[in-house]
Amino acid sequence: MKKAILSIAILGIFFSANVSAQTETSGREKAYRATNTKVTELKHTKLKVNFDYQKEQMGGEEWLTATPYFYPTNELTLDAKGMLIHEVALDNNGKKSPLKYEYKDEILKISLDKTYQKNQEYTVYIKYTARPNEVKQKGSMAINDAKGLYFVNAQGQDPDMPTQIWTQGETESSSAWFPTIDKPNQKTTQEIYMTVPDKYVTLSNGILKDSQKEGSLRTDHWVMDKRHSTYLFFMGVGEYAIVKDKWKNIPVDYYIEKEYEPYAKQIYGNTPEMIEFFSKKMGYDYPWAKYAQISGRDYVSGAMENTTATLHGSDILQKPGQLIDENKWEDTIAHELFHHWFGDLVTAESWSNLTVNESFANYSEYLWNEYKYGKDQADYHQMTDVNMYIHNPADFKKNLVRFNYDSREDVFDLVTYQKGGGILHMLRNYLGDDAFFAGMNDYLKTNEYQSGEAHQLRLSFEKVSGKDLNWFFNQWYFGSGNPKLNYSFTFEPVKKQVTVTINQTQDQPFEFPLAIDVYDNGKPKRYNVWVNAEAKNTFNFDASKTPDLININADGILVSEITDTKTPEQNLMQFTNSKEFKSRYKALAAIKDQVGKSPAATKLLAAAIKDPYFRTRIKALQLMDLSNAEQMKALGADVEKLASNDPKTLVQAAAITALAKTKDKKYLPIFEKGVNAVSNAVKATSLSAVLSIDPSKASTLADKIDLEGASETLLGQLLPVIVKNKVTSQMSNITPLVAFYPFIKLQNPELGKSAEEGYNWIMSSDNLKATENITKIISHAKGEMGDNPQVKMMISQMLKDGLSKKMELLRQNPQNAGSINKQIDAINKAIEDFK
Repeated sequence: MKKAILSIAILGIFFSANVSAQTETSGREKAYRATNTKVTELKHTKLKVNFDYQKEQMGGEEWLTATPYFYPTNELTLDAKGMLIHEVALDNNGKKSPLKYEYKDEILKISLDKTYQKNQEYTVYIKYTARPNEVKQKGSMAINDAKGLYFVNAQGQDPDMPTQIWTQGETESSSAWFPTIDKPNQKTTQEIYMTVPDKYVTLSNGILKDSQKEGSLRTDHWVMDKRHSTYLFFMGVGEYAIVKDKWKNIPVDYYIEKEYEPYAKQIYGNTPEMIEFFSKKMGYDYPWAKYAQISGRDYVSGAMENTTATLHGSDILQKPGQLIDENKWEDTIAHELFHHWFGDLVTAESWSNLTVNESFANYSEYLWNEYKYGKDQADYHQMTDVNMYIHNPADFKKNLVRFNYDSREDVFDLVTYQKGGGILHMLRNYLGDDAFFAGMNDYLKTNEYQSGEAHQLRLSFEKVSGKDLNWFFNQWYFGSGNPKLNYSFTFEPVKKQVTVTINQTQDQPFEFPLAIDVYDNGKPKRYNVWVNAEAKNTFNFDASKTPDLININADGILVSEITDTKTPEQNLMQFTNSKEFKSRYKALAAIKDQVGKSPAATKLLAAAIKDPYFRTRIKALQLMDLSNAEQMKALGADVEKLASNDPKTLVQAAAITALAKTKDKKYLPIFEKGVNAVSNAVKATSLSAVLSIDPSKASTLADKIDLEGASETLLGQLLPVIVKNKVTSQMSNITPLVAFYPFIKLQNPELGKSAEEGYNWIMSSDNLKATENITKIISHAKGEMGDNPQVKMMISQMLKDGLSKKMELLRQNPQNAGSINKQIDAINKAIEDFK
């Protein structure tokens, strides 16, 4: 699964709010979250289902074949959430014999006809009705709803929303649509007969074996002949185009809403190359019969690796204006695909061990970027990821393997994903590529179609490399935190040696390899040292004089926090001479407060805007201020070239923003040309630039840009223009920002003021789509807000203020009562959700 994160700024506020609201507990130890005990082993699950769109329910029949796992038993216990159970029987070659059962507290206990021994199979028949809206379990920060089966616009009342059905099994929600043992260490083969209106296509795990039409209905028979966990079962139904692709002889299909069909290959088209790359990298070919990807509206997270049938949220749906800038979903496509080895083929045996699924999927994003776009791109992506963990203090005390979580979905966090990916990168660096990938291969082959845990991972890496890795796993998997380092150095002129002292300031010292660059006469010399688990470590290196610069963690491998202060001249030296991206980027970022004050900082910017890697060029452009005469003289000509000719549209956009600060009319032709570009980023920044010179063109130009599904950065750039000029056509597109204006105001008062004005504008207007967008966004975000009463109070008050404005609008426009009442109902429902 790939989590959906609202925004780093907003999420950071939620996290800090939740931390401050925590109180001391009673001191009792939390429950130990052990692996589920296997009393029964599932063998095969056969389902026949049909859907009631009006009631948003599903009729189901199930034939569940199972056997005692080891000890004899005369009982079968299944998870079944929110259901009506109509019939339970033993099925013996089609002959049914009624069985006694008890259904209570979402558990179905079935008394079998006799005591069965290990390996003695039986088949139980269950007729039931799944009622997802009756499911009691709630969502979380990772997965904001947990009712398993979802009907989207089931009655077709929203003309702007397609009618769809999709399922979401992780963590334990498959049992909301079929009775099962809903634990990750249970695996079974499956087949599903899905009866739907003939106008819809279906998708499930495995291969479509047969399709039979019966009047206006059609029954599709999907068969999965390899065992996989019950949370990975999937059904999808809707009006989709199916764009065909393949890897070798394996079908690779893209189920896409018809409006986006022309762009399917731009969005998904790297998938076959990803399959080939991952298969070769791990020495283990893609193990399933097909690979399909589908998107779902109102999805409750980011994306989900249902075996052979990955489900993506609708953010994957992009058009050329977005795709020319960047396919923002490509990392997620790689992430979910990689799960088909780490997660689907070998599955975490418990949620405590989720790292063997999600840390690997996170690291696959690094591997794909490194292969496809180069090491700088991979390092940038991982640097951004790890910094999300580093800058969230609440995660410092969480173990990667976590047996004491409050909710199983709490483990889907920055530790399991972002920190976990960084830990794997450290392990790869320590072992070397050959041993690292051979260890992954051994883990997969040893545990294929079974469950795994961190200890088995360690054993595979030890088996291959011959190295003991307990020291590594004890620190990084079964411990918490990370090194917090500072350093000092002295030079001994007689010995011609520099002494570097590394200090660890966190409570529990770590041991680790560390790369140190010692700059002698402006050039770095690399030393790879071993830091022991002590508060202070000292190292001596040869040097001709006092070093110009010491750069620790010079390769950027160690997941750590480092305190150091460098002069602009040292940052320039580090940027100019470092081979590793992270050291160069760190030096560039460090001059933020030195720009305009130091010639060395300007020289660094001049070098950075010519860097081969586009993110470095963007960062430099963001740091500069061309209204400063010195910077303009040194950088202006090069920035103008980037604005017109850089091969990356995101760099063009950043250069246009830099030029716009000058408010110089001579750049107007560049800006006006940019307004007509394909790129959304270039369009938006060009529009802002034109308006900084000629504000009268606002309403005409703001209408030209397609902001549907746009990034928060792009929305933030245009929000003030749209709100100030009341560009009604963009009203529904600004809802991702205006829905959270109280929190944005805390982080960015200027943008927050525009967001608040936008919220009030929408709530004072008769715009059903925009109002419903806001309530849906807020409702979906509920899981990410935790139980902090202050946060809930802010949201509730915001909704109540909006409700008052709608009531006043109704009084003023009684002729539009139908539309306005729907908006009032939507707000009232959101208010109810926050009680």
